[in-house]
Amino acid sequence: MKYEKRGGCMADSRAIGIFDSGLGGLTVAREVISRLPNEDIIYFGDTGRVPYGSRSRETIKKYALQDEGFLLKHNVKLIIAACGTVSSVAGDAAKELPVPYFEMVTHAARAAVAATKSGKIGVIGTAATVGSGSHKREILKLMPKAEVTACSCSLFVPLVEVGWYSDDDVVVKETVKRYLAPIIDAGCDTLILGCTHYPVLQSVIGKVVGSNVTLINPGIAVAEAVKDYLASADSESESKTSGNHEFFVTDKPYSFKTLAAVLLGEKINEDKVKQVELDSL
Repeated sequence: MKYEKRGGCMADSRAIGIFDSGLGGLTVAREVISRLPNEDIIYFGDTGRVPYGSRSRETIKKYALQDEGFLLKHNVKLIIAACGTVSSVAGDAAKELPVPYFEMVTHAARAAVAATKSGKIGVIGTAATVGSGSHKREILKLMPKAEVTACSCSLFVPLVEVGWYSDDDVVVKETVKRYLAPIIDAGCDTLILGCTHYPVLQSVIGKVVGSNVTLINPGIAVAEAVKDYLASADSESESKTSGNHEFFVTDKPYSFKTLAAVLLGEKINEDKVKQVELDSL
């Protein structure tokens, strides 16, 4: 264990573990890094099996357990499921974890309820996320009279993964318009981006739904929750320098550098990205 003494207490210099089905979780990593710049980060992107959203509940849970197991082998101090699908349908995969676990749904629901004025809240996500009804359940716990409209946007993840996210792209804009029509028709004033890939499309989504709709990026809410937890548990790193960031993927990492510059907001050297064989999980 990597611990450091701090005023009679023990700080924890172990890394924060983050996983996603692909690279969308880098948007969550970006929010964590911006708030906790001295923390080490280990990111695992299961790019060899992306997307999770069209798979069965049993398969998603199996993959999530493998992803979490990989991070635990690296002795992380907490795990963030930076995947809306896993957060929605495989929460029970975290029950036996020996470290704190943070998911997207609960924090997104809280942020949406705090933001809405009309009580009309939209949710977009993968087919598995929307089909689970997880966001609606959490929202109604907090605001029983809320009206929730949920839409599956299955093409959004592939668009991001292949680099199609410009709000000037006619194909992207028309695709977003078609998917979000029910959200607009329902008069939602708040919209949860229920997949970690979706903040990449936030600009075009914002233009389509209009400036009067508040967009909820779950990554921001989760990053704030992690920051608060580390402070309250006295588990922050005592490092005075920028944290070390390591990245692991399950497919060829050649596309990682290009997408990471957009998703993470920083350039990644090739030696920081390692490929993991699926058979080893």
